Amino acid sequence: MTAGGDERRRLPGLEGPLWRALLVFRITALGYAAVLMVNNFREYAWPPGGWLILAVMTVWTVVASLGYARRERRGWPLLVADLAVAAACLLASRWIVQPAGLAVGAPTLPMAWVASPVVAWAIAGGRRRGAVAAILLSIGDIVVRDGLSQATVNGPVLMILAGIGVGHIARLAIDAEARLQRATELEAATRERERLARGIHDSVLQVLALVQRRGAELGGEAAELGRLAGEQESVLRSLVAATSPAAPADAATDLRPLLDAFASATVTVAAPATPVLLPASVAGEVAAAVGAALDNVARHAGDGARAWILLEELDGEVTVSIRDDGAGIPDGRLAEAERDGRLGVAQSIRGRIRELGGAVSVTSGAGNGTEVELTVPR
Repeated sequence: MTAGGDERRRLPGLEGPLWRALLVFRITALGYAAVLMVNNFREYAWPPGGWLILAVMTVWTVVASLGYARRERRGWPLLVADLAVAAACLLASRWIVQPAGLAVGAPTLPMAWVASPVVAWAIAGGRRRGAVAAILLSIGDIVVRDGLSQATVNGPVLMILAGIGVGHIARLAIDAEARLQRATELEAATRERERLARGIHDSVLQVLALVQRRGAELGGEAAELGRLAGEQESVLRSLVAATSPAAPADAATDLRPLLDAFASATVTVAAPATPVLLPASVAGEVAAAVGAALDNVARHAGDGARAWILLEELDGEVTVSIRDDGAGIPDGRLAEAERDGRLGVAQSIRGRIRELGGAVSVTSGAGNGTEVELTVPR
């Protein structure tokens, strides 16, 4: 739910206690209103009306409490009905309680119970929504008492302060709960990442280093296998060092570390000195597209081909260029590959960037290498 600047994330762990606190307040306020009514009903202009309003308040306390107990029912219909019932019970005081008494500060029939929907609106939508509910009921209180006076101003003022105060506290508490949950998730992700990094270092990286060393000693085809193992060791070490805990899909993420992970003996990465920030989901898709382009270089550019990645941040867009000095792509080869169901460029690269609202251009020629340019909006 939103209420101007009070939009926030809801967490079940904190919402439940807030609504239970409202239930306690509503029941307690109902009991206090009943005690006052027992003591004062003989002075009412129409005593039976007081018992009728007390019955309505009791029934609605049960109905509203059951409704607010279920998350899916805490919407506008219940909130508006809650406010309407409280306003009706308040306005009924004008005909049931002596008008002269109301004008000098005598208690209305619902007394503090009338603030229950104010608290509900504040919990559901923050201080602005709580203030709106408090102002509406304050207007009703002013109508019942035929205007404001020094004796009658306290009720509306306290109601407005309650709406703003409870809404503000609820927002701060829920925001704090969200930050705590996020910090817990990050800590768990960091611990898992460190555990995986230790396992990779103790097994995979050592094996790759051994293959590289033994391949260099044996020479021949084994030397080429050793070189490839060394490149993969370098890439894997970069991933272990650069990978950070998962960020929310809308969090700003620096694209540079994701591209630096591709650096190796045959891949050079050039990026700005300052962070290139994109939403985490966008940055991840761009990095995946770059990985697909480098995979094509490794498969089709030829032995010994080198690749260069250039990251640029322009006005309103980010551009990543992947260029190689390999054999190039013959004319019509991409269209032929797509017809044959080989969708590396069509889906892994173009498909990803198209879904981000960006564009891909491929420039190549037989013997002249290939350049793939990815452009995504900021």
